[in-house]
Amino acid sequence: VAACRDTGYDWFEQLLQNLLKSEEDASYKPVKKACTQLVDNLVEHILKYEESLSDSDNKGVNSGRLVACITTLFLFSKIRPQLMVKHAMTMQPYLTTKCSTQNDFMVICNVAKILELVVPLMEHPSETFLATIEEDLMKLIIKYGMTVVQHCVSCLGAVVNKVTQNYKFVWACFNRYYGALSKLKSQHQEDPNSTILTANKPALLRSLFTVGALCRHFDFDQEDFKGNSKVNIKDKVLELLMYFTKHSDEEVQTKAIIGLGFAFIQHPSLMFEQEVKTLYNSILSDKNCSVNLKIQVLKNLQTYLQEEDTRMQQADRDWKKVAKQEDLKEMGDISSGMSSSIMQLYLKQVLEAFFHTQSSVRHFALNVIALTLNQGLIHPVQCVPYLIAMGTDPEPSMRNKADQQLVEIDKKYAGFIHMKAVAGMKMSYQVQQAINTCPQDPVRGFRHDESSNALCSHLYSMIRGNRQHRRAFLISLLNLFDDTAKTEVNMLLYIADNLACFPYQTQEEPLFIMHHIDITLSVSGSNLLQSFKESMVKDKKKEKKPSSDEETESDSNSGSESKSEEEASKPRRLRKRVNSDSDSDEENDINAVMKCLPENSAPLIEFANVSQGILLLLMLKQHLKNLCGFSDSKIQKYSPSESARVYDKAINRKTGVHFHPKQTLDFLRSDMANSKITEEVKRSIVKQYLD
Repeated sequence: VAACRDTGYDWFEQLLQNLLKSEEDASYKPVKKACTQLVDNLVEHILKYEESLSDSDNKGVNSGRLVACITTLFLFSKIRPQLMVKHAMTMQPYLTTKCSTQNDFMVICNVAKILELVVPLMEHPSETFLATIEEDLMKLIIKYGMTVVQHCVSCLGAVVNKVTQNYKFVWACFNRYYGALSKLKSQHQEDPNSTILTANKPALLRSLFTVGALCRHFDFDQEDFKGNSKVNIKDKVLELLMYFTKHSDEEVQTKAIIGLGFAFIQHPSLMFEQEVKTLYNSILSDKNCSVNLKIQVLKNLQTYLQEEDTRMQQADRDWKKVAKQEDLKEMGDISSGMSSSIMQLYLKQVLEAFFHTQSSVRHFALNVIALTLNQGLIHPVQCVPYLIAMGTDPEPSMRNKADQQLVEIDKKYAGFIHMKAVAGMKMSYQVQQAINTCPQDPVRGFRHDESSNALCSHLYSMIRGNRQHRRAFLISLLNLFDDTAKTEVNMLLYIADNLACFPYQTQEEPLFIMHHIDITLSVSGSNLLQSFKESMVKDKKKEKKPSSDEETESDSNSGSESKSEEEASKPRRLRKRVNSDSDSDEENDINAVMKCLPENSAPLIEFANVSQGILLLLMLKQHLKNLCGFSDSKIQKYSPSESARVYDKAINRKTGVHFHPKQTLDFLRSDMANSKITEEVKRSIVKQYLD
């Protein structure tokens, strides 16, 4: 446990749970016996350790060893609290530990967590013992920081609600902080810039947090607390906390939102309030809103869902105990209906948080979505494209989590992934754009490490098993390169990168792509050249004669080819004849075409833009050919309708073949689409045309 302090203890809890579960119905229970011995010995070890400390000089120093012991006891209590019942009296004095180091706080928090689980199981605990615990917890709540307050209020909740019913004690504490908040609110309303407020800021922060924490564990609208008063406490608290979410100081806003999050766990229906919806959704969707506030709203939703999950599991366990007498299973359904409606309200904004530059925002958004999906609160189809996009995240833990969710969805709903695959690819490009810190560099579609894997390789590997789905997916991606699709050039580069690096396994896959590239090129490519030719100016002398377009058309059709057309179609013939002096030839060709360029340069830029898709496809085909070592004849012979077996051979990939479409990268880096038309730009476009 000491060694896994940073990585979490899930494995240990699973281990205990599974071992104890395996012997539930057995008459001989070795695991239970072992657990009892371990727990008893750890408690004894702690006491001996205390004695050794009191003899030595370093009194009151809580070492990492002690923290590990107490944490281990907590983990045992979490799985089987009965083990610690006889030791509760021994643990209680640790609540009065003097706090100076991180370790001391760990001790207090873990002891509070143990007592929270164990005290309600004690038979007839003594009055003094309970009163001492209540007072110790209250002192800690008043004195220490957020983590301690949280665990102590939680423990107080268990002790008061389940055992002592000492509501007056809690009500007094609540009123103390609630009163302070009301007073601070009215001072702020009178004069927002008053110096009193600055001096009272620590008190304000503590009150916001503590009022929230108390509302999470106690329902102050019960008669036990407020007596026969008609005041609606939860609405009053909502109003107070909402007031401070509009404060100018971000720290105050954050604490107010934390407080709200706590209150919503006790009263989830408050999340339907219009002002809460507006607050949460505007924080999540506002691009300029602070990252801390975004993260806090996502954390609130995460905590709410985790609590709901725990509640449901507990209800399930309670149900199993009484299920033999009852017939209807209606216990969990009401609250899951509520959390489902709540998540529908905030879902879109949470998903949009995936497109945030900061990885911490994406991290919490993904947690919320994973919890929502695991509890079955929403239909998964709307999340699929976003999860595909998150599967391209630079952080492996996030990628794996998103990929795992997709695998789960694919098991339950076949075909969903394929249905949303192209949308997911487009979204993944948006995520990459958001993450891209250097706007001058075009977004690329593969990992910049030794693997050079496609960012969407997991998506492809999920689809490739079904030939029909795979082909439909590949064709949809290639269709984006069509000049009529008007896809932006950087996205085309991103998709071409993915197509270049997908984990193809059989020869059929790249051959199918190359076959379709040929089809696209034969149509789009020649259309493009045709439209460029048409934009070129005819012979200068003719141009002076005011003539309608039709006349010119019939002219050129009647066989008197205009000069520019001849010039433009010359190069090929020239090349055949003269191989020696090709550079100056190219110069001549460029000059010949330059003479015929129209005054208005818009069609030129348009051509340069549209031709990127075609160039990328040419480069992609060449890359796949090099990568897989295919001969031209093999590519020509391929027919998609042939039986699958012919091309089922595995690919022999060549190493060190990288996809580097230089022309497109230059086009994007120089931002040609928005640049001024200079002679140089014109020349490069003419060269593109001739290529």
